[in-house]
Amino acid sequence: MITSFIIHYLLNICNMKKFTFLVSVCIFISLGSIARIRLPSVISSGMVLQQQSEATLWGWADPGEKIFVLASWNSVIDSATATSDAKWKIQINTPVAGGPYTITFKASNTLVLENVLIGEVWVCSGQSNMEWGSNQKLKQILDELPNCSNPNIRLFHIPKTTSTYPQDNTPGEWKVCAPESLEGFSAVGYFFGKKLQQDLHVPVGLINASWGGTPAEVWTPDNEVNNDSLLKRAAAQQNQSRWWPVAPGLTYNAMIAPLTNFAIAGAIWYQGESNTGTAASYEKLFTTMIGAWRKAWQKEFPFYYVQIAPFTYENKNIAALLREQQTKALLYSNSGMVVTTDLVDNVKDIHPQNKKEVALRLANLALAETYQKNVGICKSPLFKNMEIDKDKAILYFDNAPNGFVIKGDGNFKATEFYIAGEDKNFLPAEVTLEKDRIIVYNRQVKAPLAVRFSFSNTAMANVFSKEGLPLSPFRTDNWKVDTGKEARQ
Repeated sequence: MITSFIIHYLLNICNMKKFTFLVSVCIFISLGSIARIRLPSVISSGMVLQQQSEATLWGWADPGEKIFVLASWNSVIDSATATSDAKWKIQINTPVAGGPYTITFKASNTLVLENVLIGEVWVCSGQSNMEWGSNQKLKQILDELPNCSNPNIRLFHIPKTTSTYPQDNTPGEWKVCAPESLEGFSAVGYFFGKKLQQDLHVPVGLINASWGGTPAEVWTPDNEVNNDSLLKRAAAQQNQSRWWPVAPGLTYNAMIAPLTNFAIAGAIWYQGESNTGTAASYEKLFTTMIGAWRKAWQKEFPFYYVQIAPFTYENKNIAALLREQQTKALLYSNSGMVVTTDLVDNVKDIHPQNKKEVALRLANLALAETYQKNVGICKSPLFKNMEIDKDKAILYFDNAPNGFVIKGDGNFKATEFYIAGEDKNFLPAEVTLEKDRIIVYNRQVKAPLAVRFSFSNTAMANVFSKEGLPLSPFRTDNWKVDTGKEARQ
């Protein structure tokens, strides 16, 4: 059977490759070994490998046995020897985006991976707002299904899995994007990948590792949480659920750790709702998680995330506190945040329906920051500093070079600005938009000390940059925030 494969393989490549490649194949097939090669699910036919990278291929074989690898894009035979724990690993250099290619593995058995593309690979992770797709009857993705077929988009969907210890394999299968394969896949992930594929003109591989309801602790290695007193205390306050895990590390071990040998371009993330009860520790938890992922991948890849949307939570202001923590995380290197205060159709639904625009904003961040494409301003205006001039507070912002506009329903007054003095009593503010600043005041506040904007669970303000992106919620004070009852810390 191996001999017939070799003859067929040679006949196919003779018209396709240089003589040097043919010589390499001849040498390759003459090498002997007795190992039987096994591969993890993410290394398979139909996959996308990260372009122009040192891609890792790995698997299992009998200890001490040699495995030979030949990729059809070059004439180099690579080899690895299985260790005493029956594992082997090899790194191969990938070319610029293209394909399809084959990768052949040879020991006593021969494995041939076909229809392999080289392009851009992204991990899509988080809780339900990342998970949601056609299974939840999301109209945008249902409308997309009939016309979604694209051989240059590949999908790898990891089913909900947990483990007490880090794993080196996970269930899943690479599939070409089509109506059948897109069913149940992340809508945010898909629309993100579609935009990248259209604009970059390269194959895109999307790995969906998401689970509704999960707190960030489960996506973080347990030692990172348990060795930090603040994070350990907050994790202990997560309520048990019959629908999702809450213990640190459980989904990281089963759904992220098995990917960390696989070269990626970056990650997108939509999560935070399940951490509103312990918001004070979220910045530390979130950046600890990002750092742990980057350490495991040995790469400081870009990490773009979505600020949680307006929703009627049981305790007031807890979402505002969580959003504040997400904004603070922007100081972490190579990160970016999408604001969604304008993309909510019903504040009583924790799952906003407009996933497509969320994905497009994430994609624009990636196009601008990772791929250096000129997409214009792709970041929401972000509070920078405040000056006090008598009874007025003057606010300055980043990411608003052309100033601000008010949008929506004929309301020409800016909403959701509040101002307070020494008594800490926040009153609605009068607002003047100027090109590079916003001026707020209230005649009852003679000596203002603080301003808050969209600082509540459900605020959906109408102030945008002229590029059409909503002003990010903020506050200028660090005073205690009323949550109705003490949020868990």
